[in-house]
Amino acid sequence: MKPVSFDYSVPENSLAVVEHLKNAQGTAKIVAGNQSLGPMLNLRLVRTNALIDVGLLAEVRKCVVNQDNVFIGAGITHAEIEDGDVQDPTNGWMREAAGNIAYRAVRSRGTIGGSLCHADPAADWLIVLTGLKAFAIVQGLSSNRKLPVENFITGPFTNDLKEDEILMGVEVPKPSATAKWGYWKFMRQVGEFAKASAVIYHDEHKQITRCAIGALGRQPLLLHNPEKIFDGTLTPANAIKESLPDRDFAEMTMHVTAIERALSIARNRSEPGK
Repeated sequence: MKPVSFDYSVPENSLAVVEHLKNAQGTAKIVAGNQSLGPMLNLRLVRTNALIDVGLLAEVRKCVVNQDNVFIGAGITHAEIEDGDVQDPTNGWMREAAGNIAYRAVRSRGTIGGSLCHADPAADWLIVLTGLKAFAIVQGLSSNRKLPVENFITGPFTNDLKEDEILMGVEVPKPSATAKWGYWKFMRQVGEFAKASAVIYHDEHKQITRCAIGALGRQPLLLHNPEKIFDGTLTPANAIKESLPDRDFAEMTMHVTAIERALSIARNRSEPGK
């Protein structure tokens, strides 16, 4: 099967992109790596009147290192993060996560921004960036917005972008030298999306502790009382029961184990990237 007929454009800058989006009135789609949208177009699960290609747009292909964070453009590929071609503010945690996304062929084309905008509940970047307390940087015609990734993802395959907005990239805070991090996901085989995933992030110096679970059929969930989870006074099982009281606990066995393994990884790290 082939996609329905559509117009194709390659705007020169982000302002031209949002102009195209405004004129399209919700009938256009942005494309970069095309690892998710392409198959959906071919299967006609998605139909669009226009594709706006931002894959080579300089503004979403840049990486900017600031004092407290690093801006990673939405057009940066998983492979570029995996290979260290762009600055990893976590000194290796993001590289490790990128290297476990799908297959190398997919990582060479797929982009961090495309993954966030597609918002597959089981995708890696959704939960990893939520755990790292990253921010989505959004540009519209009249103003820019900066919002936490957990607020940017509004549900399964849905995000907070308006019809005339584009995700420019993500701003990832730099952890302190003593911060600890663990990420674990369950897959039936290499390359598949996660069946359950969990992150734990503890930065005592910055007084930040976050614990999130993913692959829930919705956006990642930040659990209540993450400090107690990290110090062991609240078990992962009880933490999930507190945060998801209406969910059948029998369905959450893998998520409990994912938290336990993420905790073990975090407690055995001495510094970012180790």
